[in-house]
Amino acid sequence: MSDIEGALALIGRGADEIIKEEELEKRLGEGRPLRIKAGFDPTAPDLHVGHTVLLNKMRQFQDLGHQVIFLIGDFTGMIGDPTGKNATRKPLTPEQVKANAETYAAQVYKVLDKKRTELRFNSEWFGGMSAADMIRLASQHTVARMLERDDFDKRYKAQQPIAIHEFLYPLVQGYDSVALKADVELGGTDQKFNLLMGRALQEHYGQPPQVVLTMPLLEGLDGVNKMSKSLGNYIGIDEPAIDIVTKTMKIGDELMWRWFELLSFDVSLDELATMKRDIESGQLNPRDAKLRLARELAARFHDAAAAEQAIAGWHAVVRGEGDTSLLPLDEIAVPEEGLRLPALLTAAGLTKSNSEANRKLKERAVRIDGDVVEDAQRVFEAGFEGVLQIGKRNFARVLLKRG
Repeated sequence: MSDIEGALALIGRGADEIIKEEELEKRLGEGRPLRIKAGFDPTAPDLHVGHTVLLNKMRQFQDLGHQVIFLIGDFTGMIGDPTGKNATRKPLTPEQVKANAETYAAQVYKVLDKKRTELRFNSEWFGGMSAADMIRLASQHTVARMLERDDFDKRYKAQQPIAIHEFLYPLVQGYDSVALKADVELGGTDQKFNLLMGRALQEHYGQPPQVVLTMPLLEGLDGVNKMSKSLGNYIGIDEPAIDIVTKTMKIGDELMWRWFELLSFDVSLDELATMKRDIESGQLNPRDAKLRLARELAARFHDAAAAEQAIAGWHAVVRGEGDTSLLPLDEIAVPEEGLRLPALLTAAGLTKSNSEANRKLKERAVRIDGDVVEDAQRVFEAGFEGVLQIGKRNFARVLLKRG
């Protein structure tokens, strides 16, 4: 396999679509570092594992010697990305954008090589644009063309309002590629319209049109919906290592392969195929494969020592092997009269409500320090320390303190 063939194989790993691959192959053959762009609107302060699908692909480009541009859309964030929305998205204030952008910048280097990352803000060029400049940009596309975009089309047909400023978003994102002279732009499959806008605008401004590479949207812990903080099916990259491990271990066996393909740097596609065969033949337990993925993710977002401690803590609780004191200690404030067990389980984040906790108690699914408990009236006071557990994989080591 030639160097270019190997690069294309790595770049194509997990990708949904490359537009146009022949152009990418040609540019790779030019022997120069390509400019790889991906934009992130600072709509929330924290990144989750789903966001790292794009970051991982950017890192792979870096490993191939290319320059990546992590673009924070501080200007577009004040417009509000309408992608996938059935209603106008509320724009962020400049203060919200600034705070979220600073948090983003601090997190991305858990994946990207800082030395080979160009961190940019699109307010650099849009902040100085005049109204006339923006009108000229808006003249590059028609309303009919905008309505070809699926979410706009659905909202229009459903007689749901579309604000004029929402039509600007694809144009603004596309112009980012002009300003940055991007060779390749990465984005989720839901961003295809916007990414192609970049190609069109680059051609209009006399630049070679960028190659578009779309990545699938990562399913969350439920294995059904896109990973999202609002759905609670996510793993935050700033979460403790033990949480990264325990949440990863909860995903279904089928979803595990997709996570390996999109999130792992350590396991090649050939090795992944071997692992699948070994599981099918009974030579490998799916749990052990999943532990390998959990260890890799915990080490990436923390370090190897934290990952090993988290794995040991998981074994201590789930398999009864080892010292549960390895688990992180969560301090919970309790009133003077203490907390009943259902309220304690909810305060520890193991149940969403006291009624769910009562149901788990009736199902004999609750353990404290390994022993099954059923008494919903049991009260816990300040000073209690122990491991609460629901089922095999939901647990927390807690210390109660006077609130």
